[in-house]
Amino acid sequence: MTDDFDDFDEPESAVTASYLQSDGEVEASLRPKSLDDFIGQPRVREQLALVLRGAKQRGGTPDHVLLSGPPGLGKTSMAMIIAGELGTALRLTSGPALERAGDLAAMLSNLVEGDVLFIDEIHRMARPAEEMLYLAMEDFRVDVVVGKGPGATSIPLDIAPFTLVGATTRSGALTGPLRDRFGFTGHMDFYEPDELQLILERSARILGVRLESDAAAEIAGRSRGTPRIANRLLRRVRDYAEVKADGLVTPAIAAAALAVYDVDALGLDRLDRAVLSALIRSFNGGPVGVSTLAVAVGEEAATVEEVCEPFLVRAGLVARTPRGRVATAAAWEHLGLVPPPDLVFGSIEVRRHEPQMDLFES
Repeated sequence: MTDDFDDFDEPESAVTASYLQSDGEVEASLRPKSLDDFIGQPRVREQLALVLRGAKQRGGTPDHVLLSGPPGLGKTSMAMIIAGELGTALRLTSGPALERAGDLAAMLSNLVEGDVLFIDEIHRMARPAEEMLYLAMEDFRVDVVVGKGPGATSIPLDIAPFTLVGATTRSGALTGPLRDRFGFTGHMDFYEPDELQLILERSARILGVRLESDAAAEIAGRSRGTPRIANRLLRRVRDYAEVKADGLVTPAIAAAALAVYDVDALGLDRLDRAVLSALIRSFNGGPVGVSTLAVAVGEEAATVEEVCEPFLVRAGLVARTPRGRVATAAAWEHLGLVPPPDLVFGSIEVRRHEPQMDLFES
């Protein structure tokens, strides 16, 4: 099960937070099995523990749960933990897979009392399926329409009480009626480096990787605050250590391995640096539109905007302004360049020259 279903082809980068085919079964083996094993997200864990324990004490099903946040932070793992804590089965599907109301009705009718239904990317459900889900969440009932036209009849069908866990990377895309039917909403935040270090040390024990603590910190610092990326980098560092050394992952080995995969000290990959380089060297630091910037690096605008830009902005390397994207002082320094005098601590003062015209944007 993935945490993201994008409409465009993403590059096979080591630091993309989206699920890659290379992750495979290894990622599943690294998932925590209980709330106590889950590292990070302390607020969500504390709140969710109260919801689950309260429901178990009452002998009922917990409120429906909505988990939001960027991909790779553990929403699917949390859904599996919820089912594990309740001792019930987990049924998995995704929003794009529920194209018709009948698809959802068939899944709901097969649920057993107490089951957990996990819908990933729930904001991408088809409208008819979403409207059927309203009644199922509130009254544990669905209305099945038999026939067509004037002779069509609606047959109410009771379903077993269940807990819905919805996951979304774009909470703003959820409709109000759907969002209001969730009793608990938890937002997954990016992880701190020390939390990622603990995750890496746990994963290393499971995978049998000899990992020094300082090496775990080195990998954690390049993982963009995302456990999925951290675990992926660990596996690639392991391969390097086994082929080029004696299998022991030291800070030097980790740094050398990640250099092979074009992941620098801040976690930027080749495309990230290409965007920064084009922004600074071709457009004097901006402002420039995202479409023009995408043409300059030979990528789709959606890739630059949805894959590269979120981390570059979060890392303080790029600022979004009404006139376009602008490189901050930190971006100039990261590329070993001296920022212009009118660029101070990432705040952009009006340049004396006119900005580059963006011929590809209105």
